[in-house]
Amino acid sequence: MSEHLTDDELIQELKRRFELNKKSLKELKELNAELKVVNKKLEESEALKTHFISNITNEIINPFTSIIGLSKAILSVDKENWKKVISMVALIHSEAFNLDFQLRNIFVAAKIEAGEIAPEILRVDVKSLLESVIESFRFEMRKKKMNIQLSISDEVEGEQANIFKTDPEKLKLIIANLLSNAVNFSFEGGAVDVDATLKEGVLTIAVRDHGIGISKENQKIIFDRFKRVDSGINSLNRGHGLGLSINKAIIDMLNGAIAIDSELGKGACFTVTIPESHEPIEGFASDANEMFFDSESEVF
Repeated sequence: MSEHLTDDELIQELKRRFELNKKSLKELKELNAELKVVNKKLEESEALKTHFISNITNEIINPFTSIIGLSKAILSVDKENWKKVISMVALIHSEAFNLDFQLRNIFVAAKIEAGEIAPEILRVDVKSLLESVIESFRFEMRKKKMNIQLSISDEVEGEQANIFKTDPEKLKLIIANLLSNAVNFSFEGGAVDVDATLKEGVLTIAVRDHGIGISKENQKIIFDRFKRVDSGINSLNRGHGLGLSINKAIIDMLNGAIAIDSELGKGACFTVTIPESHEPIEGFASDANEMFFDSESEVF
C-alpha cells in the first residue's frame, strides 16, 4: 500500500497510526489501573467477608454452647437448690433471646443479598406493635438496670394508627435493631426514649439512648454491612455489624429514610420515617400485638 503513497502521505499515515497506538496504550494503562483498584477492593471485601463469617460463627456457636452447658448444669442441681436453677434459666433465656435475634438478622441479610425479599403490606396497629417489641426487651434491660420511655402522639393512639399500611414484620425488625443498639451501647442504669408520631401518612419513630455515642467520622460508615468502626457501634448485634445495614436496606425498600444524631459520650438518636404504603390490601396484621421474640414463633 505504501508504494502508492507520497512521502508526505506516508508520514501522515504513520503519525495517525502512532497516535492511535498511543491512545490505545493510554486506555490500556487506565484499564489496568482500574483493574488494580477493583482487585484491591475485591481482596478487601474477601478479607472483610471472611472476618464477617468468622464472627457470625462465634455469635451462633457461643450462645449454643452456653445453652447446652447451662442445661446440663440444671440437670445436676439438687432439688434443694432451685434458686440456682432459676438463675441458670434466666441465663438460658438471655442466650436464646440473643441467638434468635442474631439468626433473624442473618437470614434477612441473606434474603437481601439474594434479592428474595419484598414488602408484605398489611394494616398495622402501630401502638400495639411498638409495645410488643419493647416488651420483648424488658428482660435484657432489667439486666442493665435500664428504663425505657415510650411516647406516642395522639394520632398513633387513635383509630388512625389501625389503618396505617406497612410491613409489620419488617417494621418490628427495624425497631428491634434500634432497641438492641440502644441497650448494647448504653451505660448501666441508663434510659432509652422511644417517640412515635404519625402525621399526613408518614410514621416517624425515634430511638434515643444516652450511651457512648458515635463519632462524626464513624457515622459515615455505620450503614455499610462490611465496614467496621473502632467502637463496634455499627453492629447492633456485637460482632458482625448487620443491624444498621439491614435497617437501611429494609427502610429503603419501604421508601423511608433513617437519620442519626450523635456525639461521642452523649448517646445517639436514630430517627426512622416511613410513608404509608399505597398498595391495595384487605387484611390486618393478625399478630401485631404479639411478642417480637415469641417462643412459639417461626424463625425465618
